[in-house]
Amino acid sequence: MLNYKSLLSQNVQDSIHAKKSILEDSTLLDNFNAATECLVECYKRGGRLYIAGNGGSAADSQHLAAEFVSKLARDRNPLPSEALTTDSSILTAIGNDYGYQYVFSRQLQAKLQPNDVFLAITTSGMSQNIVEALNVCKEKNVKSILLTGRDGGRCAEIADFNLIVPGTKTSTIQELHIVLAHTMCEAVETKMFFENT
Repeated sequence: MLNYKSLLSQNVQDSIHAKKSILEDSTLLDNFNAATECLVECYKRGGRLYIAGNGGSAADSQHLAAEFVSKLARDRNPLPSEALTTDSSILTAIGNDYGYQYVFSRQLQAKLQPNDVFLAITTSGMSQNIVEALNVCKEKNVKSILLTGRDGGRCAEIADFNLIVPGTKTSTIQELHIVLAHTMCEAVETKMFFENT
């Protein structure tokens, strides 16, 4: 019989182990620092953050966009951010007319400006619609940040900043993505509005 407490204990232990592994990953920490600085510069130049992912990562995209536009911890001016996962008419039109693999890239073709940044979220690094979106960023010479797991997949070959978190389970990878995303938002918020307070 399944022991629910044991399952919870195992999942918590897995999460703790994965989070501790981040602290020992100098490449990830350096990439996080560089990606966050890129986003700060984007906002200083009047740019906008676009975010996309599938499934749970779509929800994370919307979650993070809300933190930038509203606030994370302290009152401040809004920072422009948009999840590309929310407009059902656009998503279904592109999916129907061109194919699901283009639901994000076509939006980026319409929206991206030189000072913008695209944040891609994919646990596997293999999502074809994220690959296509990252390719558009390359074509337009717009910086891209990748939150992913495992070995980074095809997406890690295209993105400018790869944040590849440890862990083998999708749920653990998604937990770590939220830690990194919240920290990135906190860092940008502090740098833009509260550094000298």
